[in-house]
Amino acid sequence: QVQLVESGGGLVQVGGSLRLSCAASGRTFSSSTMGWFRQVPGKEREFVAAIFRSVSSTRYADSVKGRFTISRDNAKNTVYLQMNTLKPEDTAVYYCAATRNSGSGYAYWGQGTQVTVSS
Repeated sequence: QVQLVESGGGLVQVGGSLRLSCAASGRTFSSSTMGWFRQVPGKEREFVAAIFRSVSSTRYADSVKGRFTISRDNAKNTVYLQMNTLKPEDTAVYYCAATRNSGSGYAYWGQGTQVTVSS
């Protein structure tokens, strides 16, 4: 059974940092694209960042470029999201996602972790 489990969310002040982790189990994801998404109540889930099969290939939403960094450790089947210079508008539930293989859509999702940035 494939599982993605996020951790590292919490309450942080404006300008602070958090590091989210997503531990995957049930299969290896070294060939998968791993991504982070976020959702605010009443709004659609939005893309935050993705890291592709090649760890040097990443993509970010414009709203987080220069502040967030996605990385992965294939040996640990884990993906990370380092979030710096956090803003109140970063407050959301953050979800980890994975594709079945390179080039396919996101097929696996975690349960989400809450990030709250207080001003």
